[in-house]
Amino acid sequence: MTSPVRTSSPTATTTPAPVRAAAGRGSLTGVGLVLAGTLSVQFGSACAALLFPRAGALGTVALRIALAAVLLLVITRPRLRGYSRADRCVAVGFGLALGGMNILFYQAIDRLPLGAAVTLEVLGPLLLSVVAGRRAAGLLWAGLALAGVYLLGGGDFQGLDPAGVAFALGAGAMWAAYILLNARAGARFPRLDGLAIAMTVAALVALPLGIGASGATLLEPAVLALGVVIAVMSSGVPYALELLALRRLPAATFAVLTSLAPAVAALAGYLVLGQGLSAVQCAAIAMVVAASAGAVRTGRR
Repeated sequence: MTSPVRTSSPTATTTPAPVRAAAGRGSLTGVGLVLAGTLSVQFGSACAALLFPRAGALGTVALRIALAAVLLLVITRPRLRGYSRADRCVAVGFGLALGGMNILFYQAIDRLPLGAAVTLEVLGPLLLSVVAGRRAAGLLWAGLALAGVYLLGGGDFQGLDPAGVAFALGAGAMWAAYILLNARAGARFPRLDGLAIAMTVAALVALPLGIGASGATLLEPAVLALGVVIAVMSSGVPYALELLALRRLPAATFAVLTSLAPAVAALAGYLVLGQGLSAVQCAAIAMVVAASAGAVRTGRR
């Protein structure tokens, strides 16, 4: 990293500063993209919960993913030819992770408050950041996050639906896979082509489940209209922003920044769904967010 400074050329000694400045601006832009995507997806999830009484969790997630896939295909018009077998495997794996993450998460928020579900789900990205960062201090921040989750469940999770907890943890595992495959798709496919292809794969997985659960309800005008809003807020906008962010940030840093989601989800649950949280639960979410901030600082050092 210091070799350019050692050169004898006066011009060469001045070049590293602009390069570092550009990299700094790119990182700052990446952080902004992640935060904007987090706001969009969490408030979109809160809106999705409003549709559960009419379309059910499976019907809502199928509608969201299918509409998002259509929108992305129309906007991006991805090129489908000229890719290697490895490229296609990445796109399919990305789509399976994307579909699995959303299906499991919607099952979780059907049983848990939004803030609690996201707090449990975010353990997947946080664990990814600890493993990818390979720093001993990361274990301390992960321990703080786990303590927060333990506190969230009141010590034994009797206050939370067991199936909801399992679905949220499963969604977290798929979220970690989504982060890694999203980064690989962004490197292999131009523009948002990889995301559009992956969203189509996810729709093919989710649609049979949604149609089987909700049937013709998914075609009702009011349901379709809200489905479009949810698709844009929860899929199209955040996933596009995240893919662009992953071209500017390491996967580990991205994973930690997404750990701010529990606080945003708690706010969205309160404002949109009227889901209040106790002081203990707020403290638990704050512990997870604090662990995220600490892990970010550790990673930067």
